[in-house]
Amino acid sequence: MTTSELAARSRISDVDALRGFALLGILIVNITFAASGYPIHVAEDPAYDSGLDHAVRWLSSTFVDMKFYLLFSFLFGYSFQLQLEAARRAGAQFKPRMLRRLGGLFVLGWLHMILLITGDILTVYALIGLILLAMHKVKDKTALIVAAGIYIWLLLAMGSTGLLMDSSTLLDPAGAMAAAQETTANLAGGFGGVIGEHLKALPLYGLSIVSMQGPTTLAALLIGMVAGRRRLLSGVTGHEPVLRKVQLIGFPVGIAGGAIYATAGGNGHTLAVLASVMTAPFLTAAYVATVLRFLHTTRGAAFSKALAPTGRMALSNYIGQSVATMIIFTGVGFGLVGQVSPLEMVVFAFAIFAAQLVLSRLWMNHFEYGPLEGVLRGITNKTRPTWRKLPQTV
Repeated sequence: MTTSELAARSRISDVDALRGFALLGILIVNITFAASGYPIHVAEDPAYDSGLDHAVRWLSSTFVDMKFYLLFSFLFGYSFQLQLEAARRAGAQFKPRMLRRLGGLFVLGWLHMILLITGDILTVYALIGLILLAMHKVKDKTALIVAAGIYIWLLLAMGSTGLLMDSSTLLDPAGAMAAAQETTANLAGGFGGVIGEHLKALPLYGLSIVSMQGPTTLAALLIGMVAGRRRLLSGVTGHEPVLRKVQLIGFPVGIAGGAIYATAGGNGHTLAVLASVMTAPFLTAAYVATVLRFLHTTRGAAFSKALAPTGRMALSNYIGQSVATMIIFTGVGFGLVGQVSPLEMVVFAFAIFAAQLVLSRLWMNHFEYGPLEGVLRGITNKTRPTWRKLPQTV
């Protein structure tokens, strides 16, 4: 095996391990919307009002919320560049391939958020991916300027809104509580009630995409594309000085912003959200640096081997997480919605992810692609889906 092939294999392993790590964070966030009807209405369940409950929510808001979808988006942009280069090597036109891929993601995402869980990131990637596709020939400097411009715009727009308008006056605590109770009851019912709640949440989710999640996703995609061009995750040893610098800056800034967000009221206050939006990229970058440094230690190598298969079939695992939470919490399955504390939600999240680590390893031992990855690859390349294991060469 040549040096370049070894570097490519290292790159793939690191990217997949990071993607697997991101899946855990995304699950910790998403499970709150599957296990209770209160978060979607920006309300807290009065049944879980202990100091421990508040502490768990605070820790999640500080260290998890808004961080991991940015990492997932960065890696999507990184992979976008790899797919562009793969198309060139294959002598295929990139634009038609990517349009088919984005179309497949949109359909999967739409079905996902209607049938399985409130909210979805795949439809966001499909729509924002069209912008990335239109910009895939821009210079690195232009892409980074646009990404920075997005955050400057959010700072000005959200900052002025937060200063000129008291967001608390827009909230109706009694109405939110009643709506949360109704949502919880519907999620505990049959399949029709579950789908009905998912449909009712679409306007609010759409507003979130337009106002905050869509723009920040585009910024992360553009930064990921530039990183892919420069092969920033290729041949990482874990000893690069820049990783330590990213940690030294990212952790203090990111944790401070997350703490402000959690303490000031979370999604119920515009300035609190702004604090998280502005600082989340710092904490996300610090997480990436920390994971990369750890994966290249003796102990971390075992974690890399465990995470990489999960990340290689990230699409299947992302959808699989929603299937699991639907079975556990809604009336379609065991109906535990509204009956688990914030700490128990986190325990469920780790249990689901642990199962995915095992199942992903077993699947990837026998197949080249995950279940949905094989389907999406077929759509992208306009071929029959295949999952067969490719022969190993040295």
